[in-house]
Formats: sequence, structure tokens, C-alpha cells
Amino acid sequence: MFAIRRPVFSVRFFSALVKNMEKESVVPDVIDVAPKEIAEVSYPSGVKVDQGNVLTPTQVKDIPSVKWNADSSALYTLCMTDPDAPSRKDPKFREWHHWLVGNIPGGEVAKGETLSEYVGSGPPQGTGLHRYVFLIYKQSGKLTFDEARLTNREQTEIYRKFEDKEPRQITR
Repeated sequence: MFAIRRPVFSVRFFSALVKNMEKESVVPDVIDVAPKEIAEVSYPSGVKVDQGNVLTPTQVKDIPSVKWNADSSALYTLCMTDPDAPSRKDPKFREWHHWLVGNIPGGEVAKGETLSEYVGSGPPQGTGLHRYVFLIYKQSGKLTFDEARLTNREQTEIYRKFEDKEPRQITR
């Protein structure tokens, strides 16, 4: 006798996911359509990301654990982005990435190539709540990255320089 497991995500769950992503305007501000699955993101402070829950900068200051239904033989790219920089009302710096890791083997983020180090949330005072979105993309193969790597200190300094100015191309 064989037992066939049902998919982890039911139609009802997917429908709720789509509605929540549309309610929070992740769709269409960040992505065109909702994903079929969501990742599990948990922080060393003990908090978990849960589709729109409010977390404080202190709770998310350290690199989180990110888990998803990964194919162990595939490579992935992980991006954490803030579509509300400098504010949700004036997102002139949309998309501000807070973390970027490529060539992740299977689901082992620590073994990927860090292109920009993790920067926890820290929206400027008076800009309201920001959405932070984790995106995971399955790669078609290994990617070659020629770009300079960004430390979390460099990213924070760049952001602070341009907080109140018009957007412009940043070159290194």
C-alpha cells in the first residue's frame, strides 16, 4: 500500500496568501503575482516573520534563519528588500535591499555567496512602518557575480547619505 501526501499548501492557504499579499500591496509593489509557497523566516531573538506582523528593529537586528522547500541539487538567490524607502508614502528609493545572497546550494543560505551583508530594519524616524520582503528565486545554474560586495556598514552609510535627497545612481 502506498500513501500519497497532499501538498503542504492547500488551495485555501494559497488564496489567503494571495489576499494578504495584495492587502499589504506586496503584489504589485514588489512582485507581480504571489508565490505558491512562503519561506519560514525566524530570528535569533525568537520572533518569526508572519505575513505582515510588526517586528521591531531590536528583534530583527541579527541574521535570520530562512527555510523553504528547496531542491537539494538546485541553486537559489535570496533577497530581503524594503519597498518603502525612505517611506511608504514616498518610496523614491524602492527597492532598498537589506540582504542579497546568490548561489545558495539547496536551502543552505550560509553556503551561498553573500553579495550584500544583512542589514536589519531601521527606518528613518517619522517614516512609519516599512514592509520587508524576503524573496527566493531558483537559479537555472551557477551565476558569476562581478559586483563589489557590500558590507552592512557600507549599505547603512549609503542609505543615510541619500535619505532626504533625490534618487540617483550609486556607483562604486
